[in-house]
Amino acid sequence: MNVYIKEKILCSIWNFNFKEKKADFMKNKKSLIIIPIICIALVVGVYFLFFAGKSDNASQTNAQQTMAVSVIEVAEQKIVFEKSLPGRVTPFKQSQVRPQVDGIITQRLFQEGAFVEKGEQLYQIDDARYRATLNSALADLKSANATVKSVESRTKRYEELIDINAVSQQELDDVRAEYDQAQASVAIAQAAVEIAQVNLDYTKVYAPISGRIGKSLVTEGALVTANQSQHLSVITQLDPIYVDIQQSGGDGLKFRSRLSKLRSVPVTVFIDDKSKTPYEQKGALKFSEVTVDETTGSVALRAIFPNPDNVLLPGLFVRTVLNLGEQDVILVPQRATQRKPDGSLGVWVVDENNQAQSKQIKAMEAYKDYWIVDEGLKVGDRVIVEGYQKVGPNMAVNPQAWSDENAPKNQSAQDSTQDTGSEEAE
Repeated sequence: MNVYIKEKILCSIWNFNFKEKKADFMKNKKSLIIIPIICIALVVGVYFLFFAGKSDNASQTNAQQTMAVSVIEVAEQKIVFEKSLPGRVTPFKQSQVRPQVDGIITQRLFQEGAFVEKGEQLYQIDDARYRATLNSALADLKSANATVKSVESRTKRYEELIDINAVSQQELDDVRAEYDQAQASVAIAQAAVEIAQVNLDYTKVYAPISGRIGKSLVTEGALVTANQSQHLSVITQLDPIYVDIQQSGGDGLKFRSRLSKLRSVPVTVFIDDKSKTPYEQKGALKFSEVTVDETTGSVALRAIFPNPDNVLLPGLFVRTVLNLGEQDVILVPQRATQRKPDGSLGVWVVDENNQAQSKQIKAMEAYKDYWIVDEGLKVGDRVIVEGYQKVGPNMAVNPQAWSDENAPKNQSAQDSTQDTGSEEAE
């Protein structure tokens, strides 16, 4: 019995040891298979990371070196310089109709809003008092003339009697003085007659200028005086007509310089900015002030326009465009420029080796969507318009011609641009 139990125990121990060794062997076998696989994966990963990445970087570098950019070749172009400024219509002539004597308005002789000629009678003031004053002055004049005749005859007699000592020298001197006084009285009476006649004429109120008359501010039966503040009506001459233009005093030394070189400056006026339709009549600049208004800081200019149809009315705000003549300039699209931190303008150009280079330019004026370049570029330079954001100094590029449908073309003296005018570029 004991022997049998011992054998069972020994068999169990042997079986356990065999299974444990077999499990250890299987684990070792799996480890031997996994380790080479991991090593191979690591080698492949390193290969792809190193060689594939290097290949991609090389491809990207190669692509950057030959990046396609759009360029425009710089050339001189003839453009018409124009300046757009605000303006306001003012009358060529305007006169207030005022009474010059006191009295009652008895008649109004014009139609409101009608055209009146210079010298046409507009009002009639009651003239009874002034006519009576004139008659009185005429009577005084006759009396003074009669006195002169009487004293004159007496003077002649005294001059004859002095030779025979019939009168004294004193009496002759007195009569001569009376004669001079009588003549002075005639002159005074004559002046009174003229004054009375003038006052009588002033009872007829005439148009001082030709033009269109406004509404009447008085009616028949109204009392008017020579010193009253209210006028009777206003006459405005509308053809021709002025447009007063305001320009900033600090705006554009070149603008003032161009004005001084031109004999005449054509001016176009736009009544309605929405329609973009100019007034059909062309005007001309008449003069420019030589001082700056201290309150507004602007300089006044004045243009004159024909206005046969009375389209332009006083007080109307308009936009004017001044034609400042033609000039050959170098233009560069504004979209091709970059504003640097110091405020200067820069562009990228393509050199003869098809490499990108940065240049600083000086542009003081704008023309439409272009800068007028004063310094920094020359004819034949190729300026990068599109793609300059991705280039760097000495980078090789593939330049391609840039086309813009709105690009300005050479213009003759008769051509008219739609303007941005000249503007200051900071």
